[in-house]
Amino acid sequence: MKVAVIDYGMGNLHSVSKALEHAGAAVDLIQQPEQLGQYDRAVLPGVGAMGACVEGIRAAGFDQALAEYVKSRPMLGVCVGMQVLFESGDESGGVDGLSWFHGQVNHFDPTITQQGLKIPHMGWNQVSHQGHALFDGIPSDERFYFVHSYRVAESAEAIAYSDHGGSFVAAVGRDNVVATQFHPEKSQHAGLQLYANFLKWMP
Repeated sequence: MKVAVIDYGMGNLHSVSKALEHAGAAVDLIQQPEQLGQYDRAVLPGVGAMGACVEGIRAAGFDQALAEYVKSRPMLGVCVGMQVLFESGDESGGVDGLSWFHGQVNHFDPTITQQGLKIPHMGWNQVSHQGHALFDGIPSDERFYFVHSYRVAESAEAIAYSDHGGSFVAAVGRDNVVATQFHPEKSQHAGLQLYANFLKWMP
């Protein structure tokens, strides 16, 4: 299984690649959209600000290339690589996303700090799901590792949720595209299982 990890200047590339290799993939970092056609799967990582990630994806031409790619082959977005797939975000005064999924990426409500919760949401948290193939062999309420200050509160395409001062989307899926707000590569056994599931997933 050949997997392309998209290198557009924003992402936790090394640890994502190592986790995918551990799950059984042959992994390459790619910087040119025209390389995508050589691969069975694509992974879109992301760290930092949503706006900078969207800008990097578009500047490199991966927005159009990935939109074409996912018509026939699977893609996984990770962390901000999930957030960029939504319609918009309120970071930096407002950011337009790629609009592959319905929903908005908003900052956690600052009042949750009054409950003793911290922003950013950082660390292990339970993820509840209802049996999507991405979570095969992973119990609902398994714990995954998160690092984020912005979240999608609700989406019609959600396949998993978590809770931090209120419910939020932990994973989405539609057609050939799945994405997670958490970091599978930082989530030990459960994360490696999720990557292995992605490698064998046939939408």
